[in-house]
Amino acid sequence: MSVLRRALHAQAAVWAAAGAVLVIAPGWVVESVLGQPPLGESAWLRMLGAQGVGLAMLMVLVARRLRDLWWWAWPFALVSVAIAVIAVLNAAFGLGPGESAAVWWLMGAACLILAAAILWGLAIAAQQNPP
Repeated sequence: MSVLRRALHAQAAVWAAAGAVLVIAPGWVVESVLGQPPLGESAWLRMLGAQGVGLAMLMVLVARRLRDLWWWAWPFALVSVAIAVIAVLNAAFGLGPGESAAVWWLMGAACLILAAAILWGLAIAAQQNPP
């Protein structure tokens, strides 16, 4: 359970930080960090940031009640894998000429690492708590 708990806490920290940055400075994230063209409306990015903070809170709640709710971590792994796939596909096929893909590859790799940690923790938890 300790592997899953640490993975959930690590992923919650990443989501909370990313969500807070999106809420506070969505234009900076899109333009400076991701190298994308300026957005006309940033409200949807702020909403995404708020959802990221909320997701982080759910991860912490599951981590605190892990003995009873360890299997609730599956959706967090699914979200991480989905974001990794989207980031990698964008890096490989979605960028225009001259746009840097480095941040997208990094985001994909980070999400895959977080997903792998959660899946590893789920595998251990399933062995410790058979049905």
